[in-house]
Amino acid sequence: MGFEDQIWRLERQGELVGEIVIEESDFPWLHGRFLPGPAFPAMEPIFARSLALCEAEDWDAFDTAYEEIAKTVSLASPSGPVAEFLLHIQGDTAWFRWSDDPFDE
Repeated sequence: MGFEDQIWRLERQGELVGEIVIEESDFPWLHGRFLPGPAFPAMEPIFARSLALCEAEDWDAFDTAYEEIAKTVSLASPSGPVAEFLLHIQGDTAWFRWSDDPFDE
């Protein structure tokens, strides 16, 4: 089954952070158009910081920053919530990988 055109939802405490319309899959990553929801403005600086640390390859700081995302938001595929994910958002673009089981420590 292809992922293109699927809509994945990002939520914070039941409030919509945004939706991702999948446009491309490049295993293990999915890429898509990000449609911000009402809860996104509060989360945008956290995603921006996480992405900047990733691009700077400051992995310790990235891990700490990303923990806030992982504890604050949930990601759901069309068939339901996923156990764990790694998500980046930049402008109207999002890319992520996910697992139905927790990632290895």
